[in-house]
Amino acid sequence: MGIMSSRILVVDDAAFMRMMIKDILTKNGYIVVDEACDGAQAVDKYKDCKPDLVTMDITMPEMDGIAALKIIKQIDSTAKVIMCSAMGQQAMVIDAIQAGAKDFVVKPFQADRVLEAVKKTLGK
Repeated sequence: MGIMSSRILVVDDAAFMRMMIKDILTKNGYIVVDEACDGAQAVDKYKDCKPDLVTMDITMPEMDGIAALKIIKQIDSTAKVIMCSAMGQQAMVIDAIQAGAKDFVVKPFQADRVLEAVKKTLGK
């Protein structure tokens, strides 16, 4: 499986943030299979499309990213999730890593950091 076939689910409550991440990923040969705007939707879409990787916003309405991460890890213990956090959310990032997140990127997104985290997490 080459880099070209890695399928990614993008989760963020802000449409423009999803667009930014999607842009970075697709320009670099990744496939964004779906998007979700809150944790509950993320869980449903994870079950549906079984992505290779999820980029998960931490703070979202309804269900936050950490709660969604925990459920996704229960569904699939091998799930690869990268958390996206705003500045100053270190405590939540630590919670997320303890709950099984592989890495995190800080907003505003820097393309090279996003790609580095994705490559490292996918191991390719």
